[in-house]
Amino acid sequence: MNPVTRDSRAPAPDAKQLRRAIFTGAVGSALEYYDFALYGLASALVFGHIFFPSLGTKGALLASFATYGAGFLARPFGGLFFGSLGDRKGRKIVLLLTIGLMGVATTLIGALPTGSVGAVLLVLLRLLQGFGAGAEQTGAATLMAELAPPKQRGFYAALPFVGIFTGLALATVTFRVMQALLTQEEILEWGWRLPFLSSIVLIAMAVWVRLKLKESPVFKDLAESRHVIHAPMRAVLRNGRRPLLATCMMRLAEQGCSTLYTTVAIAFLTGFALKQGAPDGANFGTIGTNAVLLASTLSVLTTPLFGALSDRLGRLAVYRFGAIFTLLWAYPAWWMIDNGSPLLVSLAVVGGFAIGANSMLGSQCAHFSELFGNRYRYSGVALSREVGAMLSGGLAPILGIFLVGIAGGAFWVMAVYTMVLAGLTLIGTLLSVETRGRSLTDLADAVGSGSVLSAEEQGIEQAGSARQATA
Repeated sequence: MNPVTRDSRAPAPDAKQLRRAIFTGAVGSALEYYDFALYGLASALVFGHIFFPSLGTKGALLASFATYGAGFLARPFGGLFFGSLGDRKGRKIVLLLTIGLMGVATTLIGALPTGSVGAVLLVLLRLLQGFGAGAEQTGAATLMAELAPPKQRGFYAALPFVGIFTGLALATVTFRVMQALLTQEEILEWGWRLPFLSSIVLIAMAVWVRLKLKESPVFKDLAESRHVIHAPMRAVLRNGRRPLLATCMMRLAEQGCSTLYTTVAIAFLTGFALKQGAPDGANFGTIGTNAVLLASTLSVLTTPLFGALSDRLGRLAVYRFGAIFTLLWAYPAWWMIDNGSPLLVSLAVVGGFAIGANSMLGSQCAHFSELFGNRYRYSGVALSREVGAMLSGGLAPILGIFLVGIAGGAFWVMAVYTMVLAGLTLIGTLLSVETRGRSLTDLADAVGSGSVLSAEEQGIEQAGSARQATA
């Protein structure tokens, strides 16, 4: 295990650059989660009817969530490509490319034809969307961690992720407005297109802000010292396996439960939780979207709060709290969702998402960046985040709906699934090490053998890359 050194060599934070990075990271995260939340809500409420009507209610829902999962399947490949690019050429160029790719894919979804041709194009655009998202959050978190004051890194690194909940809330509000103003027939005929087409506004804003962003001083230091390597992804796979495994496992409950409580819960309410004793005319889709909107709004406060707590109590202490809370909350939460009461559903989603999942996210933003050495930090964080997202967030809707279906709508199946994810994340924390205050200029990983690179892996970029990074 490598010693955790404190950050006494980090460049002094640039307040203006820090504020700009917070804003651009938040806008990027808002667009990403607007994309993904919009797609998740549409998968639960719309896509089955317009793209897969011949498959029946359950089959269409599974097919819709399969296309949702396709985006997560593409994310590790995006992480591989853009993560390597970020470690070789800098953080700024990746943040520009990923935001453009995600935004264009989302906008084009709104112009798709319905039916089988539209379904094929939907999958292709979803793959493109996921490829772009594969390094978007990683770039925002890494840049903020490298810019932030070491003693407040947890708080600042979590701030761009406020955009997640802004995007999630925006997508949810959009669907709520449509549910209030349009009939179900109008939504299915043309209304569903409007939220996707309107994402062009967020794209323009994000690109404009990111063009003004400066390169990370930590990466500039790496480039100037000629420690940039030619094959960072190969290096992390060979030398960073311990932190890579730990972070992939730690991602399971955070990403998986985010998806379960914000997407699968709505589908569960809509398709399985109709009880004979439910109030007449109850709109379970609306109950679910209201709960997600409330949880998203509260998460704007809880996520940076847990990031700040990780600065005081340690990254792993906060992360383990989140995993244990998620495990203990699972059974009562899914019982409350199964009950169908608006109050109980809201309580279940707020606890599972705003507290459980986002206490882990608040600590994760700084912790993952601190675990990996400076030579392949972007690659390591991107790969671990996106592999974890694929294994949890991508499978969660498909597996969740499938398990509930074969269990006849029994809520305890979802509770057990949630508990398994939380248990695996707890094991992941045991493979990690406390990193609070670690120097981000260190070339070695915080844990494992990241300090050992072969001569081939150390292929140093020539002066051209150094000049590009400092430009």
